[in-house]
Amino acid sequence: MEEVQTSSSGTVSHETHSAPTLCEFNTSFNSLQSNAATKSTPAAGPPNYYPASCSFIASLNTTTSQIISCLAVQNDDNYYNLLYAASTEEVNVFDITTLSLLDTFGSGYSGSVKSIAFSKGRIFTAHQDCRIRVWQKVMTSSSSSSYSRSKQIMKHHLIQTLPTFKDRFFNRLSPKNYVRIRRNEHKLRIEHADAVSALTVNNDVGLMYSVSWDKSFKIWNVSSPDMPCLDSVNEAHADAVNAVAVDPTGGTVYTGSANGEIKVWKVSKETKKHMLLTTLSKHASSVNALALTMEGSILCSGGGDRVILVWERGHNGAILSLVCVDNGVVISGSSDKSVVMMVFLFLVEAWMEKSGPGKLWFLIVIPGGDN
Repeated sequence: MEEVQTSSSGTVSHETHSAPTLCEFNTSFNSLQSNAATKSTPAAGPPNYYPASCSFIASLNTTTSQIISCLAVQNDDNYYNLLYAASTEEVNVFDITTLSLLDTFGSGYSGSVKSIAFSKGRIFTAHQDCRIRVWQKVMTSSSSSSYSRSKQIMKHHLIQTLPTFKDRFFNRLSPKNYVRIRRNEHKLRIEHADAVSALTVNNDVGLMYSVSWDKSFKIWNVSSPDMPCLDSVNEAHADAVNAVAVDPTGGTVYTGSANGEIKVWKVSKETKKHMLLTTLSKHASSVNALALTMEGSILCSGGGDRVILVWERGHNGAILSLVCVDNGVVISGSSDKSVVMMVFLFLVEAWMEKSGPGKLWFLIVIPGGDN
């Protein structure tokens, strides 16, 4: 669970936002699930796809009584079984296999942790105090006596704070690197002016994306030892930005805001800056979370309206034909010479109080050609 900013005043808003969609380029996003208040009759689906019953496994105790503000699992090649649980005061690290507490770090810094991301063994934490902190795991040996076997102890050490001192120093030399954040207050464009609410890393290209309640998102080169800020999109949204996701295959960036909008960004080949492609406006409240499939064709968004919307981008051209077959199969044909087959599986989801059956699916894209 992450703490989110739902309005400029910091209060939860349940008002319906109906901002017009902004579209600079032709896109093919479609919402597959957009109304949680409408009940529908469960459709017959393959019985093998119904989930098994859930059972309680264990409860992990942290060293603090504060609420858990963020959870993240490190699943790279070397550390695939570590659970990071962040609270207002610290970050607790658990071994998922043994359910044991391995380390606690981050106490003494201003502001709770809003988000955690990983890149090549390093841990990035986003904080309430407008900073991003970088940590490194270090394994040390410890033994209670000279006759006992040494025990490996994990410790996390702070190695950097973003933006770095070097990055801030050189950016201060030019007045054009400052942006106005309030009437008589300016700040470096590479610095966040409010809580850093979410992080995501594209390890394929070594870039990290951060979003903030200051309505901006920034891009960091985490493959460089100095980890400089490469670009900053100020006033990316009209309200606080709560979530970010990036497509590792194409570099498309998605940002979700407290005003209910999801914006889609792409780097321009001419300016090398992130440009707005389109705005997706379906949520009736704040957008709090975003998630992408590995291939980047399906985007899921969660909002304060208790709805999860699923956006699919199966075609690059106009959809010219649709046909429905039995067992929830929909096939579409497009001017991009491709055929997309969507298979819907219907599951009852207890977390959505007023909804009908939820929908899961897999996507098959049949490329077109001369034949």
